[in-house]
Amino acid sequence: MKQWISQYIQAQKAALDSIPPDAVAGLIEKFRQTLHAGRHIFVFGNGGSACNASHFVTDLGKGSSDKVGRRFRCLSLNENVSWMTAIGNDYAYEDVYVRQLENYGQAGDVVLALSVSGSSPNVVKAVQWANEHGLETIALVGAKRGALGKSARHVIAIDSTHYGRVEDAQMAICHILCYAFIENPEWGKA
Repeated sequence: MKQWISQYIQAQKAALDSIPPDAVAGLIEKFRQTLHAGRHIFVFGNGGSACNASHFVTDLGKGSSDKVGRRFRCLSLNENVSWMTAIGNDYAYEDVYVRQLENYGQAGDVVLALSVSGSSPNVVKAVQWANEHGLETIALVGAKRGALGKSARHVIAIDSTHYGRVEDAQMAICHILCYAFIENPEWGKA
């Protein structure tokens, strides 16, 4: 068991090492611009990625906003269970995010989609709609990239197909995005 744990940790370190610092720095700047423009940030995913989306929005909306002294206008689209189930029941599950974006999203807003496979139809459809309507699209995906890796304007792919490792690395990126403002609040004020 100890050998398996050590191997798991080594593979997790390799996944973390595949995070490109320049690309993440670009996202931090995009979020700074979005904050100052008063635009919205919509985040979503399925399964573990949905949990990461909710966690990220909590950290950005509370922790980062508190430190910067300005409010990030952020929303996790996988949080409204009654709306998601109504959309899924009355239309299709692949519409659960796009139909919310139709209500909320405006040109200049930001969409951050989280997916290990990059192939979730509901996530891909929402990003495609966002592209067509002038929203800035960002995807955090695994090594397979999928259709999401081809359709989002900004893509960071973790070099692994292991769901746990990719989700952990994606959450590391989300924490970096938040802590860039928590630990350097002057970046958000400038």
